[in-house]
Amino acid sequence: MADRNKDLLGRLADLSEEAVQRLADAPGADRALQALKALGDKVDELQRRTRGFEELEKRLSALEKKVDSLSKEPARASTRRTSPPAPPKSGPPPKKT
Repeated sequence: MADRNKDLLGRLADLSEEAVQRLADAPGADRALQALKALGDKVDELQRRTRGFEELEKRLSALEKKVDSLSKEPARASTRRTSPPAPPKSGPPPKKT
């Protein structure tokens, strides 16, 4: 059974080598390989940018929390105000002497 698996794996390896060789010899293979390499470079660039967005999202969340806490403070401060002075009592005007 082990010999049979080795033979199967050997045959698969030979077939894959032949397939790679045929692809390399095919017309337009150079262009396809260049396109795949360019695609890989673009994916790498996208990953670098994505990492930058994660940091910005963390900073944005922290700033939003600060803004929320600062916007709530004036509401608390307004409840601490003293009442306005009472209007003068109505009655006869003071006498001039």
